[in-house]
Amino acid sequence: MKRHTLIGGAALACLVLATSACSVAPRHLNSGKVLPTTLPFSEAVQVGRTLYLSGQIGNLPGSLRLPPGGIGPESKQVMENIKTSLEAHGHTMADVVKCTAMLADMSEWAAFNEVYKTYFAEGRYPARSAFGATALAFNARIEVECIAAK
Repeated sequence: MKRHTLIGGAALACLVLATSACSVAPRHLNSGKVLPTTLPFSEAVQVGRTLYLSGQIGNLPGSLRLPPGGIGPESKQVMENIKTSLEAHGHTMADVVKCTAMLADMSEWAAFNEVYKTYFAEGRYPARSAFGATALAFNARIEVECIAAK
């Protein structure tokens, strides 16, 4: 009986330690390198080794202005903003496991893909969803949010 109590107590202690190790408090992050920090959302939230990026538009860093030229330049700037944000929080593009792309016009999907694929090793693309939206913030053509994990 004493042995069962000892084993049960040890198992309970392991369960408590494992549970507390898994319940990591989220860290709300703002680097200020991509968007103004006065906006009412976090640039990213880190939970354990997973980083959740807020949706990025192709704004020029530190402002809410979009580059001229439409979907091509905006797509490049979106991906640069994602890369900058990831690096500011200790991740790289290789850590990205999932992206969601929102386009103001789905006919621009192929043009976005041409830029998007240059940011990842061929055959190592993140899982991805894409959908059309009737409008995006600041009249952007594209918005992309990503999840990265180490």
